[in-house]
Amino acid sequence: MSSGSDHLGHRARLRERFLDRGADALADYEMIELLLFQALPRRDTKPVAKALIERFGSYAGVLRAAPAELGEVDGMGKAAVAAIRVVAEAATRLAREEALGAEVLGSWDRLVAYLRIRLAHEKTECFRLLFLDAKNRLIADEEMHRGTVNHTPVYPREVMKRALELAATAVIMVHNHPSGDPSPSRADIRMTYEIRQLGKGLGVTLHDHVIVARGGHSSFRALGLLD
Repeated sequence: MSSGSDHLGHRARLRERFLDRGADALADYEMIELLLFQALPRRDTKPVAKALIERFGSYAGVLRAAPAELGEVDGMGKAAVAAIRVVAEAATRLAREEALGAEVLGSWDRLVAYLRIRLAHEKTECFRLLFLDAKNRLIADEEMHRGTVNHTPVYPREVMKRALELAATAVIMVHNHPSGDPSPSRADIRMTYEIRQLGKGLGVTLHDHVIVARGGHSSFRALGLLD
């Protein structure tokens, strides 16, 4: 049998195993292989997939890698990078729709899952706001600021100005800690207090401030910091 036939046969067997037995029957690198089949039609994708896992540590790590980083791996051209990033974005949008499609506070676990997918692997601090109406339905999910590896400038008046522009009655603040530790810093606590106090005078409730990281997440409300 020719090497070309072996190559095509391997792809067919991998697809069949995935369809018959599900994703649990495949290793992380094999899932990456499946993603790369269409982008690399003439290349053996196994070495590329294994190199990606080795570089980024896991299936999730590959999906969350930046395009420039993916392109540094041998065999990863623009089509292959796009294939990975499309799947990553699809996962993010699916999680967002499931978490934010109805009353936000009623699906807290899904909300946290979406926020971790969105932010936990970011390499710089990002500050997002979820603006809610009087029935806790989502009005907007926006990134307000992007900072450095350990700091994001946040200005309480800008937060409340945007809330008033959207006629929002409540806000959930979210940011990430690239260090991997989701524990609030003193600066986080001080900034949250300032925004909460400003919102009280304007009729805008701060429901929570969630910090996400690779090591988990923390909720200011659960920690008693909004009592």
